[in-house]
Amino acid sequence: MEDELNDTAEPSTAATQSEQPQSGPEVSELQKQRDEYYDRLLRKTAEFDNYRKRTERERVQLSEAAAADLIEELLPLVDDMDRALKADAGHDGVDAIRRGVELIHKRLLETLQKRGVKPIDSLGADFDPHYHMAVAHEPADDHREGEIVEEFRRGYMLGDRLLRPAMVKVAKG
Repeated sequence: MEDELNDTAEPSTAATQSEQPQSGPEVSELQKQRDEYYDRLLRKTAEFDNYRKRTERERVQLSEAAAADLIEELLPLVDDMDRALKADAGHDGVDAIRRGVELIHKRLLETLQKRGVKPIDSLGADFDPHYHMAVAHEPADDHREGEIVEEFRRGYMLGDRLLRPAMVKVAKG
């Protein structure tokens, strides 16, 4: 029985000795490899951080350029408004100012349309909470239930995106 115990004790001692870290070329090679991987990790982390900062900077520049283009298109309308406000409001001046404001309004709508902004046609349509904001209800026998009978403020879309819902009055049956 002692022989059996001794036989089993020896292999475990031998296995323990082979599992111990060996000094020499293998350890230095592993340490060198570890250092290379760590250096790569640091470089990739720095590259990703630089990429993130660059894309954020480009996004801000693109946004500012788009805003500048729109503002540049709106400035002539501001000039027209300035001229309309300086006009003499005498006897014939009121009609001239009204015509001027109508022209400015038309040009503004054209500028918005060129940018992809479209008004929401609400009057006579069925109420849709995705595009309309009901601010009043009115009992109306001559309109169907849920029909929009008055528009207080026009709503606008930019492509498929809602910019502003229309403020409306809805018929109540």
